Amino acid sequence: MSKVYTLEEVAKHNSKDDCWLIIGGKVYDVTKFLEDHPGGDDVLLSSTAKDATDDFEDVGHSTTARAMMDEYLLGEIDSSTIPARTKYVAPKQPHYNQDKTPEFIIKILQFLIPLAILGLAVAVRIYTKSESS
Repeated sequence: MSKVYTLEEVAKHNSKDDCWLIIGGKVYDVTKFLEDHPGGDDVLLSSTAKDATDDFEDVGHSTTARAMMDEYLLGEIDSSTIPARTKYVAPKQPHYNQDKTPEFIIKILQFLIPLAILGLAVAVRIYTKSESS
């Protein structure tokens, strides 16, 4: 039976000289792999002290990479020590009615005022032309 670690124990191993990761409920000592990791050691170090499963899966590792993990396996993580993920809930916002906003009224006025000035200019032109004839 493999050893069971707590998140607190694993979190202590977060440096270039001693780096442990939690992936898929298992604990891996990847210290020897830091220099060989294609993404660089910073990628692995940024995933310490937390459940790195999502980080690992998001990259889409090859079957070869997954097979390599066995040689770095230390044990399992006590899942009760990992904080539960909270699902993001967007804040409720009031319904946005574009037709009643001041910005919409300004846009209408920006169209209507020049149109009214143009209409007035045409009306004055027609009126002055009809009086002079």
